[in-house]
Amino acid sequence: MWLKPEEVLLKNALKLWVTQKSSCYFILQRRRGHGEGGGRFTGRLVGALDAVLDSNARVAPFRILLQVPGSQVYSPIACGELLSGSDVYWAIATGATLEEINQHWDWLEQNLLHTLSVFDNKDDIASFVKGKVKALIAEETSSRLAEQEEEPEKFREALVKFEARFNFPEAEKLVTYYSCCCWKGRVPRQGWLYLSINHLCFYSFFLGKELKLVVPWVDIQKLERTSNVFLTDTIRITTQSKERDFSMFLNLDEVFKIMEQLADVTLRRLLDNEGFDLDPDLQEPSQITKRDLEARAQNEFFRAFFRLPRQEKLHAVMDCSLWTPFSRCHTVGRMFTSDSYICFASKEDGCCNVILPLREVVSIEKMEDTSLLPNPIIVSIRSKMAFQFIELKDRDNLVESLLVRLKQVHANHPVHYDTSGDEDMTSPVFYSTSMCSDHKFGDLEMVSSQNNKESEKETSPRLHPEALTAVFQQSGSQSPDSRMSREQIKISLWNDHFVEYGRTVCMFRTEKIRKLVAMGIPESLRGKLWLLFSDAVTDLASHPGYYGNLVEESMGKCCLVTEEIERDLHRSLPEHPAFQNETGIAALRRVLTAYAHRNPKIGYCQSMNILTSVLLLYAKEEEAFWLLVAVCERMLPDYFNHRVIGAQVDQSVFEELIKEHLPELAEHMNDLSALASISLSWFLTLFLSIMPLESAVNVVDCFFYDGIKAIFQLGLAVLDANAEDLCGSKDDGQALMVLSRFLDHIKNEDSPGPPIGSHHAFFSDDQEPYPVTDIADLIRDSYEKFGDQSVEQIEHMRCKHRIRVLQGHEDTTKQNVLRVVIPEVSILPEDLEELYDLFKREHMMSCYWEQPRPVAPRHDPSRPYAEQYRIDAQQFAHLFQLVSPWTCGAHTEILAERTFRLLDDNMDHLIEFKAFVSCLDIMYNGEMNEKIKLLYRLHIPPALTENDRDSQSPLKNPLLSTSRPLVFGKSNGDAFDYQKQLKQMIKDLAKEKDKTEKELPKMSQGMLQDPQWMPETMHSTELCTVMCCVVMFPSIMDQREFIQFCKTLYSMFHEDPEENDLYQAIATVTTLLLQIGEVGQRSGSSGSGSQECGEELQASAPSPEQDSVFADTNTGKIPQDSQGLPEGAEGDWTISLEHILASLLTEQSLVNFFEKPLDIKSKLENAKINQYSLKTLEMNRQSQPELKLSSL
Repeated sequence: MWLKPEEVLLKNALKLWVTQKSSCYFILQRRRGHGEGGGRFTGRLVGALDAVLDSNARVAPFRILLQVPGSQVYSPIACGELLSGSDVYWAIATGATLEEINQHWDWLEQNLLHTLSVFDNKDDIASFVKGKVKALIAEETSSRLAEQEEEPEKFREALVKFEARFNFPEAEKLVTYYSCCCWKGRVPRQGWLYLSINHLCFYSFFLGKELKLVVPWVDIQKLERTSNVFLTDTIRITTQSKERDFSMFLNLDEVFKIMEQLADVTLRRLLDNEGFDLDPDLQEPSQITKRDLEARAQNEFFRAFFRLPRQEKLHAVMDCSLWTPFSRCHTVGRMFTSDSYICFASKEDGCCNVILPLREVVSIEKMEDTSLLPNPIIVSIRSKMAFQFIELKDRDNLVESLLVRLKQVHANHPVHYDTSGDEDMTSPVFYSTSMCSDHKFGDLEMVSSQNNKESEKETSPRLHPEALTAVFQQSGSQSPDSRMSREQIKISLWNDHFVEYGRTVCMFRTEKIRKLVAMGIPESLRGKLWLLFSDAVTDLASHPGYYGNLVEESMGKCCLVTEEIERDLHRSLPEHPAFQNETGIAALRRVLTAYAHRNPKIGYCQSMNILTSVLLLYAKEEEAFWLLVAVCERMLPDYFNHRVIGAQVDQSVFEELIKEHLPELAEHMNDLSALASISLSWFLTLFLSIMPLESAVNVVDCFFYDGIKAIFQLGLAVLDANAEDLCGSKDDGQALMVLSRFLDHIKNEDSPGPPIGSHHAFFSDDQEPYPVTDIADLIRDSYEKFGDQSVEQIEHMRCKHRIRVLQGHEDTTKQNVLRVVIPEVSILPEDLEELYDLFKREHMMSCYWEQPRPVAPRHDPSRPYAEQYRIDAQQFAHLFQLVSPWTCGAHTEILAERTFRLLDDNMDHLIEFKAFVSCLDIMYNGEMNEKIKLLYRLHIPPALTENDRDSQSPLKNPLLSTSRPLVFGKSNGDAFDYQKQLKQMIKDLAKEKDKTEKELPKMSQGMLQDPQWMPETMHSTELCTVMCCVVMFPSIMDQREFIQFCKTLYSMFHEDPEENDLYQAIATVTTLLLQIGEVGQRSGSSGSGSQECGEELQASAPSPEQDSVFADTNTGKIPQDSQGLPEGAEGDWTISLEHILASLLTEQSLVNFFEKPLDIKSKLENAKINQYSLKTLEMNRQSQPELKLSSL
């Protein structure tokens, strides 16, 4: 396999390698201990070392070295070892077998060996070989990607067509392609749909007409399946400006899922990187394949269905049957195996689910294969239960892989047994014997109970040892006997259930347990079952001492997050006695601060305090922490961050469910966003903030068992119960009153504790009795009427609405930026919108195809609106070339660099949209004096620097001056005749110096002091504009800067219709300004100094062979002592902005040029067409050196 060339050092390597073949340039070597017939000690030792090493660290047994004759440098073309020493090698490929390395050797002999002899330079040989090998690697990689597809040859053919038709950079990876129709009105266009990592593309050539569509995934605002008049099933892509329908797919379901995955991955990667971590397989977009996307979809469903951690990776899904003792039969379903879990889900939804953490598994064994029990395996767990799976295909490989992962899990999280516990086994046991009953874990696998007890004494006072409800009860609040009897009945029912279905996290989860949860979990079991249902118990057992360490690390630190936490501590269930006491407040502080320390991305968000305070009521402090982790990081993903994207997505899903299940209500309330805004707190606090606590905890019970589905169906049940009143409401305020009154009067008749109302209730002092709703009835109705939503449906809707929510945030950002910019510029709002889209697209294209540069960070939604999209100098240069009216040919790029440096006022090498547009506004709509002022500033520091690549003049620096006017003859049509005349002017400068000494003072003084001196073309109003609008500019321009200023002006006039008139006018103005600058120099220089300057100038006059007086050259270098003169030093040649403005106003053609109206719309249209091609051209130009090497 060819490798990317990399340097390695060689020292004493010949003792480890044996030469097999050699030629003038290449040496093939074999590593000792591989393929040797003899039994030498050295060979055996090396072979043994290589065999013992991990597979990732093993050295390839064969390699090829590049040997350049007469050089001490060797380049291994096929090697796998990094050695230390003085000689240098280049690692280029590896050979695992003699056959493989011989193939590389034969290729080198046939293709390179004879070519290398034509090189004279040894470095050229090395560069050529490295370039060729890089090309081979690129071809090999492309072939491997193609081979990953189902039909490699067809995919290669499609890839070639995709690259030829759309001309994207090589980094734009094609994922898959389909034949389909794109509808244009009522006319279908048959063609090919190409789905790449960043774009959706369609190509059609029909009846001589070519159609190309390119839609970036980040521009898609809606992706849905719909139907039209002609077809029942189409895929509709909606962008900001258009809707496009695609149909006639062979497998529309597959196409839609791939499109949905690509849109979701790309939008979240580019627009929602605040809280989105890509799967490891998708970290490198250029390596994404269709299989990767299908695997990601399956992986996300698996994690959502069983509510497992995000980092859990699915390995296999297979059909099987599980023995269910409660039904005395095998239940058909599917087994899911991942890094740390074995899960089972029955085909009949809700019939039976099982979650087996590998941490709880003791053994996995194969049983004898019989006709009644085909391919069975037994999975035994620590709580003395066993699970029998049958009808497993490829059973041997499955068991082998499971045993490997089981061993790895036990090695990473060793199990500690607490022998000191004497728990009453007749009570409900929720933890396997692998965990201590009081969660007091040792740091190591083998810890004596005595050491455990000592450490407990030291650390236990810091953490609250039990649930707060067990300590804090209101005085005189004993529940009636009837309530206590109901609680005992519930406990009895749960105990019976535990006996039959299991009592650990590995219990059988059936419809029966869902009914028990809907009735309300008993107070004494609530915290324990929350831990089991959420699988927080596994995290708790796997991380002994973790929470205590977090508390110690985080407490006492003061930052913005801790200040927010302190502000909200006393707002958390203030009506409950547990939080009217420092004990409860301190526990809440510790949990919230520890979590913020664990997960800085989330930190602390409002509503976390309410949720955590309820968790502390029913669970121990450490248990409450891990429950909070489960809720924030996997049960409510992306809820608790800067933009609460997850909650907004679920609100949008809730709107769709309202339309589906409550159509009459949806029809009456045209704008469902009002209901969505009301329901935001329902999702963020799980109804805890808007419902009496004793009722809301029953909702939390359902949430921990069924996930977000329980909140959706309960929300629908609440709206259904109030549908008539909501339809009769006149406005959003009245609808809010209806819902608030209803929620405040939901009671829990079975609660053993005293009623505790919601402190957010709106109507606690009703004038007339309001009907009370029992929470158990409401939950039962929600399951019966709206419990048919599956996890797969909910995840699909989430994916669809996430696109809409993210694009909504993008629109908000755009509108806020434009709202700030519009009042400050004269560019029309519609043109500003297009400029913003171009600005954003330029940023996005760099994210598509370039490695993230340290200067240009990716989109950061947590920053202020104006700073979310910023561009660097390279991106600015592209936009400047596309939309700036000041195009100067080859000089445009240099002018763009200077403009960027001028706009980058805070020196962070990034500029925002506002700065970019303000500069364009001056170029297009500014007054003449504003445009000249901008040009002037572009040619003085900080825009023009000493290291500017175009700032070196062929002159030595001291003086450039003449009174000889430049005259342009139009007869020859030579547009560049001014350059020759300017050279001649410089040569004649010394001869005319004496003559100008007498005339210059009069002319310059008259120009600056006597208004009557001004020519007739300069009106008094223009003079007022110059003197009033241009404040005395603090910086003055020296000779080097003035030359660059003139060069820019000459470049701007190129290809203008009035080109010759403009050249003659600027020549006249330049002559005049040179004379004015000389006046300033003479006022501070002696006669002898002037004479020296004249001699230096004459000596440095350019030769006639030079093309341009302003061209880059190395012949006339500025002495170092003359470059560092301070500004305004005695004898310096200088000119001011006022001089330039006044001189330019003397030439009407120049005035007309800078005052003529400019059309930005045509530029914008061209920019939209050419932005992609310009980026592709630039990226191809960057890779050109390597292409040249590989093509030799």
